[in-house]
Amino acid sequence: MTQVVVPVRYPPNDHSLATLREAARIARDRDAELTVLHVDLYHDSRHVTRRHLKRAVEDAVDGLEHVRYVVRRGLLVEETILEEVAAQGADVVVIGKRQAGRWRQMVRRLVDDPDIEHFLQNELDCQVVTVDAA
Repeated sequence: MTQVVVPVRYPPNDHSLATLREAARIARDRDAELTVLHVDLYHDSRHVTRRHLKRAVEDAVDGLEHVRYVVRRGLLVEETILEEVAAQGADVVVIGKRQAGRWRQMVRRLVDDPDIEHFLQNELDCQVVTVDAA
């Protein structure tokens, strides 16, 4: 089954919800399983549980199907997301435009001025969809 991963904040803000809705649409269109991922930072932990994440997402977005909720603890949001995407063997990753900007900064430390979507597609072997939640 196709796997779609979407990282979100907790509690989900407007940008996270727009990204989540697009990920849900993609998952429905592809008859895919959707993983909603939240990274709880070690240095700024809110002690978010899977139950908290599930409740907040389901309260905000109707009609989600084939959804898995994952909370990972990490030092760096982008690195933890990449690790989870690789572990899931995701076919599609849906990120907000703001998240893409932070990934771009991280990747620039490694290579010169990359096209972030191209870099991630090559590194992760999956499609990256960037959502402009403006």
